[in-house]
Amino acid sequence: MAPTPAGNRRTRIHVVSDVHGNAHDLASAGDGADALICLGDLVLFLDYADHSRGIFPDLFGVANADRLVELRTARRFEEAREFGARLWAGMGADRASAIEKAVRKQYAEMFAVFPTPTYATYGNVDMPPLWREYAGPGTTVLDGQRVEIGGWTFGFVGGGLRTPMRTPYEISDEEYAAKIEAVGEVDVLCTHIPPEVPELVYDTVARRFERGSRALLDAIRRTRPRYALFGHVHQPLVRRMRIGATECVNVGHFAGTGRPWVLEW
Repeated sequence: MAPTPAGNRRTRIHVVSDVHGNAHDLASAGDGADALICLGDLVLFLDYADHSRGIFPDLFGVANADRLVELRTARRFEEAREFGARLWAGMGADRASAIEKAVRKQYAEMFAVFPTPTYATYGNVDMPPLWREYAGPGTTVLDGQRVEIGGWTFGFVGGGLRTPMRTPYEISDEEYAAKIEAVGEVDVLCTHIPPEVPELVYDTVARRFERGSRALLDAIRRTRPRYALFGHVHQPLVRRMRIGATECVNVGHFAGTGRPWVLEW
């Protein structure tokens, strides 16, 4: 990492989201930057591009992962839940411990390679209670909070909204809106999910609209941050657009690209 910015020297920030188990590229994601920002989804539960990767195929095999992806992609969510429930039922009381063990293994790998300083917030597939155990002194976890970096104010809101997928960190629209409100006016608004704009929430590979936040969209229009940065949608119809004075940017599916998005001022 570069030294802490001082005087009039330009500040360079690298931003990643949707890491999904890519510890190899995460280890160098902060190279040349004054700080790294991570917008969540460290855990890889199931890789939709490679069904052999993730917690689900590790526990139940690739054939079952193929079937689950097929059902979800077809938006047959109830069938997908029933299919998954049958598999999990076969594990009995070992289910929770097996998931936690697998998540802990991934978190240990991810947090160990975070550079100093890193500023991070949760994604919808993350398990926030575990983060405090793995975040070292150089990693600041923020959710509904602000921090100053290089003279600019950054606000962070983590998690996702409730969906039929029922991922681990989904919250109500009201709770999410309260966190947006707590952040207030900032130069850069950092969230895991995008604002509720069709072009920003549609995934062209999964062929579905992910959930974006109306409260986030309203806050962008009202407070006019310089940038709104987010991830969540892996293959969006549009990766960036302006909303009023704000440049809205999907910083990319880091698990697939291995490259951070760069912000410099």
